[in-house]
Amino acid sequence: MYAVVDIETTGGKYNEEGITEIAIYKFDGLKVVDQFISLVNPEKAIQPFVVNLTGINNDMLRNAPKFYEVAKRIVEITEDCVLVAHNSKFDYRILRTEFKRLGFDFERRSLCTVELSKKLIPGQESYSLGKLVRALGIPLSDRHRASGDAQATVKLFKMLLAKDVEKNILKDAVKLEPKRQVDTRLVYILEDLPGITGVYYLHNAEGDIIYIGKSKNIKKRVTQHFTSEQHKARQMQKEVSSVSYEATGNELAALLKENQEIKQNKPKYNKALKKNIFSHALYHSTDEQGYINLYIARAGKKNSITTFSSLKRARNVLEMWIEKYELCQRLCSLEKGSGNCFNYSIKKCHGACIQEEPAETYNERVRELINQHSYKNQNMLVIDRGREIDEKSALLVENGEFKGIGYFNLNHQINNIDIIRSIITPMKNDRDSQHIIQSYLRRNSRLKIVPLNPLAK
Repeated sequence: MYAVVDIETTGGKYNEEGITEIAIYKFDGLKVVDQFISLVNPEKAIQPFVVNLTGINNDMLRNAPKFYEVAKRIVEITEDCVLVAHNSKFDYRILRTEFKRLGFDFERRSLCTVELSKKLIPGQESYSLGKLVRALGIPLSDRHRASGDAQATVKLFKMLLAKDVEKNILKDAVKLEPKRQVDTRLVYILEDLPGITGVYYLHNAEGDIIYIGKSKNIKKRVTQHFTSEQHKARQMQKEVSSVSYEATGNELAALLKENQEIKQNKPKYNKALKKNIFSHALYHSTDEQGYINLYIARAGKKNSITTFSSLKRARNVLEMWIEKYELCQRLCSLEKGSGNCFNYSIKKCHGACIQEEPAETYNERVRELINQHSYKNQNMLVIDRGREIDEKSALLVENGEFKGIGYFNLNHQINNIDIIRSIITPMKNDRDSQHIIQSYLRRNSRLKIVPLNPLAK
């Protein structure tokens, strides 16, 4: 659990500043679950330049609560939380100073989104909150007011959690979670899990990830782990101390994230993805008569059109495409022999098998199939559901290579390639990710695909 904080102060000498406004959003990694926002009477004058910057003046604070009146609420909302702030050294120092004046030692673990951004989103012109979120397309209202800045920091931190593929932020936070009693821990864990689409992580008592999975309903899937009598499940039940999760909003993002993070983190109980998750692919060649032939073979060779999880699945899909694109079964290697194919006799083939249909006409339909189901050399965004109602996900393919997935709230963001590249969490373009994308697009033909012009380097 995180407490995202922003504080406005009076300005003045170091360690003599007073708090004028504070905003705290308690954030579980997916959504805000509690919040506290208040003006604070600092019992001292505000520096003129601060008034100009924030718009908060002495008159506004005359009837505001003093710090000792809000201190208890601050302690309660930040308890068992990691403190998160943009330049956390400043906000944490101010809070500790104010509590020391009350004779209370306020201690929390803290994370700085400035430092995290420099590590996870390198190459930005500026890491000040205003300029950084503007570059990333994150909306920011009420700049230099605690609530507006804290809300923007929540959105920024959510993006940083997604970009932290090694899960160092998450592992550190799990270590701080209070440990449950062994006999009731599984029940308590399940109570806190949501029924959403995403990736989940099973942790041991040290915070290490021992298993990664994905599901359209995380709570239901983890319940199956905890109630299964299989040997592997029983072993995990003994070791698991907590479960964390990351919402993805859609199954494609969950599949890709699971694929990458299992390979990245190598959890002890994940073995299924150590090998490639596809076995067969569709290829093409041109025969002596100039007709493009399609054929299924073991995956592994370069320049495949698309891949499949099994030979049976490959044949089923190819038969469906033969009917859709009115192709010849013999030129698609699903029928042997000479003379016309069976489909020609029932008027479903136009006669390419006996050269009755010109190669040029036949090849147009084959190329249509290839272009539809292979994203080689393409530049496009695949738009899908986001993690929240007002959000969408964007999968970027650039020059035929899968680059990663990001999330956006505003439509104008997907029209700016610099913002697209900034919000995208980079992911590996391996054969498994290509298979996952192609397979998902075959099953979800209504997804919005935005073609992009060749992207500038």
